[in-house]
Amino acid sequence: MKTVVLYVTCDNQDEAKSIGRVLVSERLVACINILPPIQSLYWWNDEIQEETEIAFLAKTTAENVERISQRVKELHSYDCPCIISMPIENGNPDYLKWIEKETQKC
Repeated sequence: MKTVVLYVTCDNQDEAKSIGRVLVSERLVACINILPPIQSLYWWNDEIQEETEIAFLAKTTAENVERISQRVKELHSYDCPCIISMPIENGNPDYLKWIEKETQKC
């Protein structure tokens, strides 16, 4: 089973925690790491925007990515949230097994 890390940006820490808690409680992800505030510059509505955002990393399996993306879109305040999946090529085998174990439906 392939493991991945998702990168998701949120409007604020409360939103990141709220979304993260749902993803963990539904066993879609094994773990969420909420990062400190970041400065984001991006195009939106034909203008360059500059905002402070919160990002989180979520560890999961590749088979869960589509469902996670759907759930994040349902819970997120943004019209077009950043949800990016990156494969984990290598890592601690015990940790990667833990991710797989914790994201299995009971």
